[in-house]
Amino acid sequence: MDELAAIAERVGQRLKDRGETIAVAESSAGGLISAALLAVPGASAYFLGGAVVYTAKARVLLMDLPREAVAGMRSSSEPYANILAQTSRERFGTTWGLSETGAAGPTGNSYGDAAGHTCLGLAGPLQVTTTIETGSADREANMRVFAAAALSLLERALG
Repeated sequence: MDELAAIAERVGQRLKDRGETIAVAESSAGGLISAALLAVPGASAYFLGGAVVYTAKARVLLMDLPREAVAGMRSSSEPYANILAQTSRERFGTTWGLSETGAAGPTGNSYGDAAGHTCLGLAGPLQVTTTIETGSADREANMRVFAAAALSLLERALG
């Protein structure tokens, strides 16, 4: 978690310096994004909450996003990552919402995405979505890559 900790420390300091806050909705990263942000001393100044939105049931219960709200979208897609980021931001009243949704492996998902596929969403003063493909079936390594990519996306947005 050294790489995650280093990025999270820089991000946390920038958020604190700017007086900004964040909420996270992650899936195949399994909580690593939130854990990295929370491992930074003083995280309560910027981290307002997070959820591991791993299933459709979790999406409804944790994010209050019913099936109708995501009609025509599939998880592990940029539009879905965007709505998760937006919803996190709105529900927590934060400056930023950060999301991740993908397939860590060792197999792909039911939508046809290979292991190592994830989509990231960032909502706030800047809105960004992106897709990452690692080409690897290594579940744990993919989870770390996904979390690092999400934190790096936020770091770039913070300047």
